[in-house]
Amino acid sequence: MISTLLAAEGLAKLGAAVGAGLAAIGAGIGIGRIGGQAMDAMARQPEVMNKLFTNMIVAAALIEGVALFAAVIAFLCI
Repeated sequence: MISTLLAAEGLAKLGAAVGAGLAAIGAGIGIGRIGGQAMDAMARQPEVMNKLFTNMIVAAALIEGVALFAAVIAFLCI
C-alpha cells in the first residue's frame, strides 16, 4: 500500500519535471524563431527596424509568460 503511494508521488514529480522541461524547450524554440525571423526581416527592410524590434520584444514577453504559467502549473500538480 505505502509503496504504491510512493510510486504515485514519484510519478507525479516526474510528470511535473517533464512538463516544466517541455515548457522551457517550447519557449526557447519560440523565442529563437522570433529572433531569427526578426533578423531576416530587419535585413530586408532596415527602415522598419524600430517597429519590428518593439513587436519582437512584446511577442517574446508573451511567450515567456506562457512558459512561466506552464511551469507553475506543472509544479502545482505535485
